[in-house]
Amino acid sequence: MVETPSPLPPSAGPSEPTLVRRGKVKEVWSISPGELEFVFSDDISVFDKHIPNAIPHKGESLARTAAHWFELCSRLGVNHHFLRLSGPNRMRVRRVEVVEHPRLAAERPRRRFIPLEFVVRYYVAGGLWDRVRSGKVRARDLGLPEGHPVRYGEKLPEPLFEATTKLEKVDRLLPPAEATQVGGLSTTDLQEVREIILRIDEALQREITPRGLLHVDGKKEFGFDEEGKLMVLDTFGTADEDRFWDSEAYQRGEFKDFSKEFVRQHYRQSGYFDELSSARARHSPEPPIPPLPPELVTQVSHLYTTVFERLTGEPFAVASRR
Repeated sequence: MVETPSPLPPSAGPSEPTLVRRGKVKEVWSISPGELEFVFSDDISVFDKHIPNAIPHKGESLARTAAHWFELCSRLGVNHHFLRLSGPNRMRVRRVEVVEHPRLAAERPRRRFIPLEFVVRYYVAGGLWDRVRSGKVRARDLGLPEGHPVRYGEKLPEPLFEATTKLEKVDRLLPPAEATQVGGLSTTDLQEVREIILRIDEALQREITPRGLLHVDGKKEFGFDEEGKLMVLDTFGTADEDRFWDSEAYQRGEFKDFSKEFVRQHYRQSGYFDELSSARARHSPEPPIPPLPPELVTQVSHLYTTVFERLTGEPFAVASRR
């Protein structure tokens, strides 16, 4: 989830939907004691900042893309919270509770959200590339030979599994020991999360390979179900959570991005990202993020519908009229 969760209020009855929270890109509604509804907006955010633009069709493309990948999870036998689409930009899911300070895994409550975001990277890109350039990450940290000149777009010898905070204002990368503590997990839980993600991503890549895409990296969220078993939460495999490249362009040494990275690059090139990073490093007030130019809004809207079609193999316009 892009938005920061808050503890859920008492559940409303089926006839009394209650707004649980309104985040940067979606609303969460309580439908019943065991069910929530996600309503995906056309809003967009980057670097934990809400951009003052609406992107036509974005919400619908995210909801339907996520539903496609949850159906893949079902075929794989992977536990998840998705129930069904309840509208073009609406999704019903199994309810979990947000626990501010999770107890140890052995005492963990059932149906709870794990306050971590899990990222798996297969290529050098995005935030990882930023850390490489700044010297915070070196070749040996990525399983590459000491002194190896790490290049943007380089395929990693092994997937890089990382965990970040989720309930803090700005995501913070955590070492494994702290991740288990913050998430109320055991080391076995953390290993199982990694294995589940790799299993999903392997199947995802098999599906999108014939459509000419590479899965570069992505993030997922997890929780525990009524029986205390891990389950995949929120959404994944969309242009918001994951990064995809065109495989033919990649073979030519080009990086044609099918993700929200297109928007991030706009703010990097404009200088806003450097300004924001500097303010955060000084713990100073953060500069407001400027709106996207109108022509970029049109391009980003087309990007989201195109990503839906490339990922799922379905025509967006025809499907949206169902």
